[in-house]
Amino acid sequence: MWNAPIDLLLSLGLDLHLTLGLLVAYLIGVALLRRVWHYAASRLRCGRGEWLSRAGAWMRREPPQTSKWPYGTFMQRLDPSVRATLLGLGVRRQVPAGQMLILEGQLQSHLVLIEEGLTKVTAALPDGRTALLSLRVGGDLVGEMSALNDQPRSATVTACSPARYSVITSDRFRVFLRGHPDAALELAAMVSDRLRWSNRRRIDFSSYPVKIRVARVIAELSRTHGRQAPDGVVIDVRLTQPELASICGASETSVQKVLRELRTDGLVDTDYRRVTVRDMTRLQQLGQVDSTG
Repeated sequence: MWNAPIDLLLSLGLDLHLTLGLLVAYLIGVALLRRVWHYAASRLRCGRGEWLSRAGAWMRREPPQTSKWPYGTFMQRLDPSVRATLLGLGVRRQVPAGQMLILEGQLQSHLVLIEEGLTKVTAALPDGRTALLSLRVGGDLVGEMSALNDQPRSATVTACSPARYSVITSDRFRVFLRGHPDAALELAAMVSDRLRWSNRRRIDFSSYPVKIRVARVIAELSRTHGRQAPDGVVIDVRLTQPELASICGASETSVQKVLRELRTDGLVDTDYRRVTVRDMTRLQQLGQVDSTG
């Protein structure tokens, strides 16, 4: 194996001592490279099992929770350490769109912490129709009323998109609240905000005509569930017109008429269960909404 380098050095016509020195340097370099190679190969063989084990453990981990929960949700109100404690209380589940998480009238005491996805809260009306009460997103609690007062469910919660959530028993949640007084205060604040929203809707229903009510609801949905798109703000909530009518407190026929007028005026576009706001400024002006709020 040495013939090629020796022949190359001799063909250069260098001094004999210089040639021998270069040959010795070559041999030493080859020896060092061999030792480095054998060392690296042994380390690779020994470390491969550990590396694969670490990689497998990393792949088995659950997707990390987003550090920024939507504004106003229960999780967003809590300190990071308290959030981590709450997330560790429940049993995680995943459901497709259309799956019911809570059914109105059932005597159950657990509550649901939505971690990802969009859900709608509905209630049955005496005439057989269904009223859309609210929308809940990742970070929201639902079912807390029955968990605290042991009464039947007052509404149905349905996933509008694929959702991931945790089921927490009422006993564990009560222990959690006793151990975290700040979380109990935030829960009271959340319930207060929801009550204020319900009261505001009642005032809207009695004070404003249907067109203003529809504009106000669409503007609010744009703020809470809208995403910016090239052609406007797309509301990522797949609502039927009866559901939109129920949340506006109007008849379906009246809402259909208003939507036609909004389309004609260039304020919105409507597609199958989707609304795109074309002109947010004019929509807010129509709904008498404070754009800075």
